[in-house]
Amino acid sequence: MTCQRRGPLETIMNYTYILRCRDGTLYTGWTNDLKKRIKAHNLGKGAKYTKSRRPVKLVYFEEFATRREAMKRECAIKKMRRKEKEMMICRAKYDEMQILSGNH
Repeated sequence: MTCQRRGPLETIMNYTYILRCRDGTLYTGWTNDLKKRIKAHNLGKGAKYTKSRRPVKLVYFEEFATRREAMKRECAIKKMRRKEKEMMICRAKYDEMQILSGNH
């Protein structure tokens, strides 16, 4: 597995992410610049789906070395039922809390 490179020391990571929209719906996508992509969504320049559902909030993401892996994961998440996605989001938040509290 090799990572893409931007410059001599800068590695491009690819992300699959889930956003919670203003109306409570979930949107899944992929990008190689997470901060820039979320900003684009909130400026109405992201996906057509999120344009009318702003603001959006990042609730979950995974990192991948390749674009292909991120896109494959995006497709798999989009096939999940909402309940499965919510459980995945909750598990990630729980894991984060365990790490922050030192209980890992």
